[in-house]
Amino acid sequence: MDTKTMQSVAMACDWDADQARLGCSGIAPEFLAAIPDPEQIIRCDAMVARLEEIWQEAGGDAAKARPAALALFKAALKDGSEEIRRRFEDDKANGTQVVRAQAYLVDRIVHALMELVVKRIYGEGVRTTGEALTVAAVGGYGRGELAPHSDIDLLFLLPYKATAYHEKVVETVLYMLWDLGLKVGHSTRSPDECVRQAKDDSTVKTALLECRWLWGDKALYDEARRRYWEDVVSGTSAAFIEQKLAERDERHQRTGCSRYVLEPNIKEGKGGLRDLHTLFWIAKYTYGVTAVEDLVKGGLLTPEAVRVFTRAQNFLWTVRCHMHYLTGRAEDRLTFDLQPELARRMGYKKRTGQKTVERFMKHYFLVAKDVGDLTRMVCAVLEEQNKRRTRFGIGFARRKVTPEGFVIEKNRVDIVSDDVFAKDPVNILRLFFLAHDQGHNIHPHALKRVTEELGRVKGLRRDAEANRLFLDILTHRKNPESTLRKMNESGVFARFVPDFGRVVAQMQYDMYHVYTTDEHTIRTVGILHDIELGRYAADMPTATELFPLVQSRRALYVAMLLHDIAKGSGEDHSVAGARIALTLGPRFGLSEEETETVSWLVRNHLIMSMVAFKRDLDDPKTIADFAAQVQSPERLRQLHVLTCADIRGVGPDIWNAWKAQLLRALYSRTLDRITGGLASSAGVSAAAEQEAAAKDALRARLADWPAELVDRAIERGYRAYWYSFTAEEHERQARIMRAADEAGEDLTVVCRVNPDTAHTEVMVYTTDHPGLFSKIAGAMVLASASILDARITTFSDGMAMDVFTVQGLDGEAYTEIDRIERAISRVLKGEVRIHKELAERPIRGLKRTQVFTVPPRVIIDNTASAAYTLIEINGRDRPGLLYDVTSALRDLGLQINSAHISTYGERVVDVFYVKDVFGMKIAHEGKLQQVRRGLLDAIEPFAPAAGAKSA
Repeated sequence: MDTKTMQSVAMACDWDADQARLGCSGIAPEFLAAIPDPEQIIRCDAMVARLEEIWQEAGGDAAKARPAALALFKAALKDGSEEIRRRFEDDKANGTQVVRAQAYLVDRIVHALMELVVKRIYGEGVRTTGEALTVAAVGGYGRGELAPHSDIDLLFLLPYKATAYHEKVVETVLYMLWDLGLKVGHSTRSPDECVRQAKDDSTVKTALLECRWLWGDKALYDEARRRYWEDVVSGTSAAFIEQKLAERDERHQRTGCSRYVLEPNIKEGKGGLRDLHTLFWIAKYTYGVTAVEDLVKGGLLTPEAVRVFTRAQNFLWTVRCHMHYLTGRAEDRLTFDLQPELARRMGYKKRTGQKTVERFMKHYFLVAKDVGDLTRMVCAVLEEQNKRRTRFGIGFARRKVTPEGFVIEKNRVDIVSDDVFAKDPVNILRLFFLAHDQGHNIHPHALKRVTEELGRVKGLRRDAEANRLFLDILTHRKNPESTLRKMNESGVFARFVPDFGRVVAQMQYDMYHVYTTDEHTIRTVGILHDIELGRYAADMPTATELFPLVQSRRALYVAMLLHDIAKGSGEDHSVAGARIALTLGPRFGLSEEETETVSWLVRNHLIMSMVAFKRDLDDPKTIADFAAQVQSPERLRQLHVLTCADIRGVGPDIWNAWKAQLLRALYSRTLDRITGGLASSAGVSAAAEQEAAAKDALRARLADWPAELVDRAIERGYRAYWYSFTAEEHERQARIMRAADEAGEDLTVVCRVNPDTAHTEVMVYTTDHPGLFSKIAGAMVLASASILDARITTFSDGMAMDVFTVQGLDGEAYTEIDRIERAISRVLKGEVRIHKELAERPIRGLKRTQVFTVPPRVIIDNTASAAYTLIEINGRDRPGLLYDVTSALRDLGLQINSAHISTYGERVVDVFYVKDVFGMKIAHEGKLQQVRRGLLDAIEPFAPAAGAKSA
């Protein structure tokens, strides 16, 4: 607004012209420059004039004027917000323009409100010096950035202590702002209190750093700012930097430690907006800069780095504004259900091998990586300029210079001069190897130079020494995970191995995978190393036992590195990855035999988990077919270890004892098949050995029982039972079954909550009968429990034990134990008609899965088993799916012998071994088609039944 307009407004309202002029000076010129045509957002003159009319119409009565004034402010806020949103969604304004415009809109409303309250409502009488008042914006709002649904933080600044007049003004203003629907954080302080609290509280110190004057006594504001810079900031920049970087590290720990989690927090997460804010806070506190462009003058960033900063900030603001508008709230977590719509709104298009949403998320992760690069650059310059002796090392240390041009000091490797990499580009790889080999950190200055010299890495791809160094890092006796991550974040990894570069920041749009492909790969290499060192002996005993027996350690590590390298290529990533391995193996210096082994492992890295979790390991044909694929004991060992590391690297709660048990059973039985039993002791088969070991373990655990009861407990279990559970589970189940038998209970339901894994185990012990499994699955739906996996056991005495792993529909451990026990009991006693109950109740728990597309698929295989027909179901998870599928099987007249229930995020893969009513495999083509149609009807994407209500 120009001066002439402001003066006319002041005259219209009979308010002080100087005050009106000062009212707009809280907005910096560059702030207004980012807001095209601000008068279309809010017409300050019209609003102020109308406020004066309202006051006059009310006869100077504040109570009468308040409703009309509030309505005016609400209309101004609503109309202005809608105009800002229209510009964003229709005119494609960017996020930076939105947050500036939103701050401007609130500025004008706060200013007009203060004028009304101070000049009219409490305008009578002469005010003393002690009753002066200033309003300032602090925090993000003070920075001039306000997302559509973010809080506004205000500081009411007083000369001394608050008076009754101050309290009345502040209370009136706050109630009006709250009634407008604004979320307001506020404080009331004098300059003395600002100084004292800023010294004691880093949050206050940071908020005041971005203090911006909005309204009131400018001299009082200037005095507070002077006191802040002289009494708080002066001489404390080093401590502030330490504090902010420590807060950043703690925040990263709290939000997942990695910038590559698939549902990131774009504000607080690693590589998010708060990291950019932290850099700017440090620069402002240390050098007094007021704009990002000033970082060039201070030597903190190059002009290109400032452009990266600006692009990253604008992208993140744009994403955040879309999220606020989409959800109607201050949402900062980029959840799966938001990602597809954001990708559409931001104009991303599908490419071969990549969905639209995956391209959008890859862009996000690359921006997050840019933020990390900026952090390293700023830290390097700050240390160089300030020579601090805290975070980066204390005291003096000997300085060692290597022949290659590296200097080692204070446990860090730096470069002697900026031309080290130009003289010999292999020094880029040598830098990472030296730091890794000697356990040093890499100086931020050296990493900054590496980033600037990335163009030289391409020429190293065929350099034998560079490839040797890379392989030595990968297969080093020290865990290579952190060094590989540094190479990835610096950009060296992608330039050196272009195929890996294609999966950098690549996400797989599902709820199963927790990390991007590159982050998952690097984590699995670290896990592989920890298995080798025995750190997972308790969780992965077989893999730990097998690692020392692996003949080609180098091949195993390279296969781990390459197992997902072809994801997103548009073809089967195992096949494409095997082909890439044949090219990279010789380049890395592997022998022909090692290269062939790597290629085979990459090609087959999924088959062991597929067979272990989706096939009946008690069926001899399952083992025979798998052994025919593996053929070699060495490959079997390598595949087992690689599979364990791969599964554990998917996410923190994916690995469990049941999976370890199944993989061990598959390994031992396959080894027995391959070697003809020669690998087992005294000619006993591996399966028999495992069964005997499990029985012996149970005998030891039941030492307090009479011998005849122990024998009975052991005799009733078939072979599959002994490898389906751990020794601890066998003991627990035996004690539960004994108690139920002695009490004459027809039905026992026992639940156990594991808050660490967010899972709940539900064990149902009862008499076996047709449809039992289906009925229990239906009861789970009635109790609002989501089934993750299930293991069914029938004992020789006709009793059944079905063990389910469940969660609540919120993805947390299911804790309504009484409810689930009651539901199972009522269903099995025939007190509930499941179909009727389901049709009449709301359908919950769909939101997070319904955004995913999982084509329904039914695979019927008569070759996988000699005695049973194998049916594999693939579809999108939803409440009641397992019940619908098992009900369909029952209605089709099929008997379920064993079931293998697996949930991978939003995708379910359920495998059933079945026979027909005559105890035979399903052979007739007509019957097979009937089964396929019936099951497809059961798993089709969910449509609410008549009478059902979505919730």
